[in-house]
Amino acid sequence: MKFMKKIVTLLLLGCLVSSSLFAGGYQVRLQGQRQTGMGLIGTSLYGDASNLFYNAAGLSKLNGKFSFAAGFSPIFNEIAFRLENDPVTVYNDNPVGTPFSVYGSMMITKRLGFGIGAYTPYGSTAIWGNDWVGATLIQDLSLQAVFIQPTISYNFADVVSIGAGLVIASGEVELNKAIPYNGAEVKGQITLNGKTTEYGYNVGLLITPNKKWAIGANYRSEIIMSVQDGDATFTIPGSLYSIIPANNKFDADLPLPANFDFGLSFKASEKLLLAAEINYVFWDVYDSLNFTFKKMPAILNSSNPRLYSNTLLTRVGAEYTFNEVVKGRAGIYYDPTPTHEEYFSPETPSLSSFAFTLGISLYPIENFAIDISYLQLETKQEFKTYKPSNFQGDYKSRTLIPGVGLTYTF
Repeated sequence: MKFMKKIVTLLLLGCLVSSSLFAGGYQVRLQGQRQTGMGLIGTSLYGDASNLFYNAAGLSKLNGKFSFAAGFSPIFNEIAFRLENDPVTVYNDNPVGTPFSVYGSMMITKRLGFGIGAYTPYGSTAIWGNDWVGATLIQDLSLQAVFIQPTISYNFADVVSIGAGLVIASGEVELNKAIPYNGAEVKGQITLNGKTTEYGYNVGLLITPNKKWAIGANYRSEIIMSVQDGDATFTIPGSLYSIIPANNKFDADLPLPANFDFGLSFKASEKLLLAAEINYVFWDVYDSLNFTFKKMPAILNSSNPRLYSNTLLTRVGAEYTFNEVVKGRAGIYYDPTPTHEEYFSPETPSLSSFAFTLGISLYPIENFAIDISYLQLETKQEFKTYKPSNFQGDYKSRTLIPGVGLTYTF
């Protein structure tokens, strides 16, 4: 019994880390091509429907009565891992991820704006393989999350705008990992499936004292993704089913961290727009993650520390209007990892990264834009440890994200 409990503890440690991905271990801000091209800056920008995510207050300052925006950004990500004292480097085999966003908004009156959007702020797929050295931590993971957000905004005297939105968050996760037994030999597998729908909100403020300056602030609330009666399937020898049921149910509360964003933009000339922004992410909500199983809770229940830390991201970007047909953009930012140095796992290999972005908008006809962006994240090689399993080695990653979208405001 003691041996089996040790096995299950190893299992659940890995499962909990994967679930932290569901809770935002990889946070995606690819919710607008214009914003992506400027270093993912959007809190102080306004004019079209994509403001719905970055700052709800901007919806009452559209450049027309109606605005529609849609886009997607394929993610090409490669992560390399080399186990300590092992010359072999392992690469994951991740398929291309495709975060998307769709927005529609309108001015109900001269000062009152309304919009609704659907976007994917959390999502990831990780495929390491069934037989790689870290198979008892993770073999593969599929995460899908879609947020729907109705939003309203009001503009006071063309200087101060406020906005608020309801967030309906739906998510689903599936993961597979190996089960060790009979010493170090790996012969079994566990599959976890969970779904949930929860609610949150965002509020925003936009101040435009004149035609040159804009000041924006936006807050997105924490959302507790509470999975109830998720499916746990154990594939193990029949002789062990008296200890670990083949089919089980589990509950888990998985928090998505709150975000506070503050940004400034300055129109330096008729053609040049400069912007800067800070994003504060309240990652310390990941103090621990707990799983409760319906069957055999004395053996299967687990509570494990995550000990994430809050992070501060700094961004700068610019937009240049070449003529009535072409606008160009560029930006840079630094994204520090929230993970704890003793609890870094291949399910959430979030390394501190430096990123640069580029973007362009083409206006083939009046009020209609084809928006193209490019984001590249680079990390240095870092030695990381997952203390509960004594799993440690060197990680390095590179991420390339092109994006394309359409915007129509009239």
